[in-house]
Amino acid sequence: MNWQQLCFVTESAVTIWHIERNNDEHHLKQNPVKLPDGQGTVNPHKDLFFPVSHSEDPYHGPDLPVSAIAGLVGDEAETFMPRDYLKPSVHPTAHCWTATSEVYMGCKEGYVLAIDAERCSASVLQQKPLPEYMCKLSDIVSYARREVQKRKGGKTKNLQKPVLFAMAFCKEGLYAAGSEGILFFYHIKGLQYEIKICADILQPISSLIFSPDYTILLLVTDQGTVYTYKPAHSGETVKLLDTCSSCFLAADFLTPGNKYCVSVTTSGEVQVWLLEDGTCLSKLNLDIEATAMACCPSSNSVAVGTKRGQIYFLDVTKVEAPRVVHRTFLSKFPVLSLHYDQSGQFLIARATEGHIFILDARPSKLFQVLGYIVLADEVLDLSVVSDFRNDLVEVMVLLNVAEIQRARLEIFCLSSALTTDNDKYVDEQGMLNANAIKKEQYDLDYPLSSAVRLKDNIVYGYCACAPFICKYHLSEENMLEDPSVFLSEKRTPSKQFGSGFLRLSPNSRWLASAAKDGVLFIYHTFTMDIFAQKHCHSYQGGGIRSMVFSLDGKFILINGKNDGALVCLKWKKIKKTEVKEAASHWQSLFAILNKSTSNENVVLKSMTEWQFDPESTSASLPEEEASLRSSNVEMTEEDGNVTSLCSASTDDMTWIGQKIKKVIREETQRFANQKEELQMGIKKLRKTIQKMMHENEQVPDAEKLEQHEFNLDIEEMERARAEAEQEVARVRKEIEMENLANRYLQDVIKHECWDAMCVKGRAVKCFHMACEVKNYPLKERSEEELEILEKVLQSKKIETADLKVQKKSLETDSETLLSMEGEKAEEGMASGSASYCLTGSLSSQYGGDTSILYHQWDLHTREQKVNQIVLLKDIIYKVKTAFNKEFDTVARQKEQEIARVKERNVRIQEISAQLDLQVEVWEPSLTDDEIPERALTVQDSEIKVEKYLTEQEIEKEEMLAKPEMERHFAAMDNERLRALNDMMGGVLEVKKEDILKMDIPPPPFISKPEDVWNDEEKKIFREHEQKVKELNEEKEKYRRALENELKKLETSIQETTQTFDETVCKLSEKKVKFEMVIYQEELKIVNLTYALMLDEELNTREAGLRNFLMKKEKEKVKIARIIQTTKNKIEAYTDTYENAIVEDKNLESGFTKEFADVPANLLDELFQLYKHRPKAPVTEMLLDTANPYGDCPGSAEDGKDALTLSMKAMDELDSPEHRPNGLDLSIWERFCRARQNKMESEKLVKWKALTLEEMQAFLQRRMNDNEKIKSDIEDIFQELTWVQEEKMKLELNLTIQFLLKQGQVELESTEIPDYTDAILINKSIIEELNCSIMAQGEKKIASMVEYKDFSKGMFRLEWEHKKMRMQIEDLKQKAQDILRLPITKDRQLFLTVPNHDSHIAHHISVMEQTLGLMDKLHEKNVKNRQKRIKELEKSIRLKEQANYKLSLELKEMLVSVSEKRHIFEAADTQHISEKIVKQRYREILKQKHLRRCVREQEEEFEVLQAEVERLRSRTFPAL
Repeated sequence: MNWQQLCFVTESAVTIWHIERNNDEHHLKQNPVKLPDGQGTVNPHKDLFFPVSHSEDPYHGPDLPVSAIAGLVGDEAETFMPRDYLKPSVHPTAHCWTATSEVYMGCKEGYVLAIDAERCSASVLQQKPLPEYMCKLSDIVSYARREVQKRKGGKTKNLQKPVLFAMAFCKEGLYAAGSEGILFFYHIKGLQYEIKICADILQPISSLIFSPDYTILLLVTDQGTVYTYKPAHSGETVKLLDTCSSCFLAADFLTPGNKYCVSVTTSGEVQVWLLEDGTCLSKLNLDIEATAMACCPSSNSVAVGTKRGQIYFLDVTKVEAPRVVHRTFLSKFPVLSLHYDQSGQFLIARATEGHIFILDARPSKLFQVLGYIVLADEVLDLSVVSDFRNDLVEVMVLLNVAEIQRARLEIFCLSSALTTDNDKYVDEQGMLNANAIKKEQYDLDYPLSSAVRLKDNIVYGYCACAPFICKYHLSEENMLEDPSVFLSEKRTPSKQFGSGFLRLSPNSRWLASAAKDGVLFIYHTFTMDIFAQKHCHSYQGGGIRSMVFSLDGKFILINGKNDGALVCLKWKKIKKTEVKEAASHWQSLFAILNKSTSNENVVLKSMTEWQFDPESTSASLPEEEASLRSSNVEMTEEDGNVTSLCSASTDDMTWIGQKIKKVIREETQRFANQKEELQMGIKKLRKTIQKMMHENEQVPDAEKLEQHEFNLDIEEMERARAEAEQEVARVRKEIEMENLANRYLQDVIKHECWDAMCVKGRAVKCFHMACEVKNYPLKERSEEELEILEKVLQSKKIETADLKVQKKSLETDSETLLSMEGEKAEEGMASGSASYCLTGSLSSQYGGDTSILYHQWDLHTREQKVNQIVLLKDIIYKVKTAFNKEFDTVARQKEQEIARVKERNVRIQEISAQLDLQVEVWEPSLTDDEIPERALTVQDSEIKVEKYLTEQEIEKEEMLAKPEMERHFAAMDNERLRALNDMMGGVLEVKKEDILKMDIPPPPFISKPEDVWNDEEKKIFREHEQKVKELNEEKEKYRRALENELKKLETSIQETTQTFDETVCKLSEKKVKFEMVIYQEELKIVNLTYALMLDEELNTREAGLRNFLMKKEKEKVKIARIIQTTKNKIEAYTDTYENAIVEDKNLESGFTKEFADVPANLLDELFQLYKHRPKAPVTEMLLDTANPYGDCPGSAEDGKDALTLSMKAMDELDSPEHRPNGLDLSIWERFCRARQNKMESEKLVKWKALTLEEMQAFLQRRMNDNEKIKSDIEDIFQELTWVQEEKMKLELNLTIQFLLKQGQVELESTEIPDYTDAILINKSIIEELNCSIMAQGEKKIASMVEYKDFSKGMFRLEWEHKKMRMQIEDLKQKAQDILRLPITKDRQLFLTVPNHDSHIAHHISVMEQTLGLMDKLHEKNVKNRQKRIKELEKSIRLKEQANYKLSLELKEMLVSVSEKRHIFEAADTQHISEKIVKQRYREILKQKHLRRCVREQEEEFEVLQAEVERLRSRTFPAL
């Protein structure tokens, strides 16, 4: 631990500040500590802005930081953390330093951390595992502690992971404590600790402090109690100091008011203080939340009001041992303030909701409750004035009236007769009668927050709306026109701010004003001049809560609101007249109270102590609420007994509740007979009504009465009906609002999903199959979309025309143009099937125009990709439109088929009716999916609930129904229609369809026997039978015709519907293909969108890196400036240091010269004393053997303190008693001054050396920081280079979509080849390469054949040469023989050649053949050269195109190089550029060396190839 480190702790973060000193400058360096998460896990730090490595994904692109993906550029990019990485960390609560520069820290989560201040890293300490027997013992102890806490009613304490709020470190280990109130000792080794419980004080411990000798440990609790603990003895804690645990609520003087005072805190702790020196004499804790306190003037009793509505009365006759003697439970309302009158006769208690209780303040009356009043408004303040002459007590109450912006005063009087004959002045419920208290009411012109009243009807009020004090005189002269409003006589400006209050001195001479600013002002009541002022409390602590004057006026008690301070003021300078007036008033009052005080104190001492019962106190509140509701009497139907809702005991019941209970009991006893008679009458009436209701159920429905008619309580019935109507209206309104919301939602959905669609979504279903085809719902394209599409198409046309012009300019001659057009035509013929593969979709076959699209290999720029997306969306729209046209055709076809089927069904129904067949006719119809408009309208048949009609609508329907019924009855009473139906079946002409219904009536004599018939009758009967037979034959013939027609109709319906089903199935298959095409285009859009997004992320990353680079460069400039400044300071300080060394040496060398007058023997002794130095000074501090921080290193500033101590030690050596014998005193004094100068010089040199060392260390750290920043800048440049390379790759490495045929390629193995390093090139390049390879192969074969023929000719010539040599030899022999003959040359030639003419002709023919062969060879060589020229021209064109691309790339590279050069020059990176130049120079040398090696290897390879050819020719001469 040293002074060069600071630990800064907040609720959720820890920061270590390193302090670096540079002579007279101090630099702070911030180092945040990464804390573990809430589970105690220390996660490794991840640098999201600079990832460790870049993973290359050939499909998804480079792995970029999260900040670049989020689009952040500035400082947010460096600190951005996704939600997944953000985990809540532990919350520090306490920490302490160790001797090894470590920090131990406690957390709310129960963990103990060890923080290394040098590395700024945190580790979680783990508890060392205990042996098995220790674990069992620990469990037993923990169980016992939990049981003890449960019995005490407290919370169980977690001893395994306690929350620590205080720590103290020593050599033995770490002491810690927290809210559990237990002192723990941690024995820490490494990252493990053993825990030991030292003490348990049962109070939350807030801080731990060791004594300077580390033998005693102080424990301070939240309640202000201080304990001591001695670690060496391991004993119990000893209470050293017990202070107030909460803020003071109120304070008052104990009668007679000149010796003691009493205070109470908000937690209910009562203290008795000695006014002389402020000593706390005694304490009493009530263990309840107090709200008010007051001391009785007539006895040594104290009243304390609580929040639960209780008043505790304390006996303080013995100031060393106060006790509770009585408790009064007034009501459930909290007691806000308590006020005694000056005579000590009455105690006025102010409660909430306008309740004011009057109590007898005397212990002899057992603090009897005399009565209470209830005011209409909220009570703000209360003032009491005693009238000793008339034996009255006047009470003034300040009310807060919400309706008006004015204050209202109510004044009532209390007479002493109220204590003697109380029943006359209160009613049965304890409320004071209005006549007894003589209540008066006054309205003031300003709103007030506090008011006090003097005896002569003068009122002072503290204004609530403005900082001034108003004075009122309650007389008729000061009234406004409105007789109830009083004007202020005087307004005194107040120098205070915030809400305040007023208090009056006992003699009514001084008016005290206090407010939130904490300043107390005292005014003269008559002149309102400021008599005195004192700043007692601070505004931050809430100012002044309450203040009170002593009865003699010598003391003033003031307590703050939240600062926990109680101030007692005493007059220093005061006029004698003021003292006399206060003393005379006190003497007169003391004379009145003296006798009653002694009597009441005797009674108070004799009272027994009241016993606390926390359970009854805590349970009294709900019982009290029950008692207040006891006025509601509950009468049962069986026996009519009256039951009170209040069942609490008298002790736990409020005084009001007891009064109400008593009233109910008396009324019950008084009216018992009347209640019994009423109950009997009610029983008889109930029986009568039940009998009538039973009889009503037996009568017919027309005579029955409604249930509500038996209700005798008409008013209750009307009230219930009104409530029901209100509920119905409320429910109807809710339903209407819900319906309105649903209609709005319907309109929104309809507008978005229906009205905005130019093509509505619908479906077509098959008749006999579960097949359904849906169309594509399309929104009408907006004008903006159409304008963008038009712009894109126009720009595409311009780019196409520009590309054609560029291609024409690159063509050099017409032959190459013709050859290129021929090649393009061939390629067009060959790539007709491959065009779909290259475009990546089949949209051109399904209504899309792919000719307007960019080629997939040309999408390099962002604008091209955006335009391509627009064009692809247009193609998708056209494809969907094309399908919708076919869909509409099929939908219309189905409507036509349904119409035909309906026509045929009409005929089928007619035939079935004629044949009397029960045939179920199949009626096809369109579903809701096929007619989606049907969903927008509600048919009457869809409503299953009966429609609610009002009376007016019912009357209107009845009026409309009457004329309709009259017309119906008139139509039924038509004589002509009745006659036609009776005579001819309702028709005038018999149709063929009615032949089946025709029947020939039998003759009238058919009922007679046949033997009775005559001849004419028999003839008639035979004619009748013939007609019947003919009719039956005609019926049968017609029936068969109808049956055949019925079968044909059914068959035609079946065939046509099945044909339509096949059409729908084909449409469904086509829909699948359309979906495939749409998905292909959408896949292109997704790939392009992803490429655009990746490009934007790379741009964001580059911008973020440049911003970060700029910050680093600024830091570098700043550090460079600091380094230069430090170097200058070091140089200047080095000169000073060297001068000090020289001066020190000069002092030593000049000692002999200075004391040359001293004898030699004394000079040597003086020189030894000159070099002698005192021992290290020992301070008067104790030897800190237990102090863990005893050996901490100091700084250069400690040299000044050491010099001071050394100079004090030198004073002892300078005393004359150390003077050598025989030395003069003046020389000794001169020697002492010289030695002191020498010592000061030596200390100064050492101090300067330490300072110089610190400055050099500071310079070295800054230089290390500079090197680190340089390294960071270099890393940033590398990252920028990588980003630019990735951007270039993204522009060149495109994602191409292909359509490949399946089943074309078979793999020998099941492994899929790896195509990660494959390169995608055009097919034409492969074909050109194959053609060149085939041409070279043919040339090689031709050369090999030529070589073979040439070799054969050589062998033939060799044989011929050998043959000719032999012939030459023969001929030479013959020639020698012939030479011997005497012949001429011609003859010799003639003789040599057998046929001279043929020889000449043969020679001519050989020459001609040779010429012809040479011509052929020449033509062949010319053709080869021409072919080679064409190839070279083609290669020249390719090289020119490549050179053109390279020139474009060269321009871009030159631009990037110039940008980088400017960046390097602006970034002051000369050393980095030199390093890059050297690295580039080494790469050039390496490339040069490699080229030389390649050239040598090529030459060696050519030599070896020639050798191989030579060896091949030797091995295979025939080839």
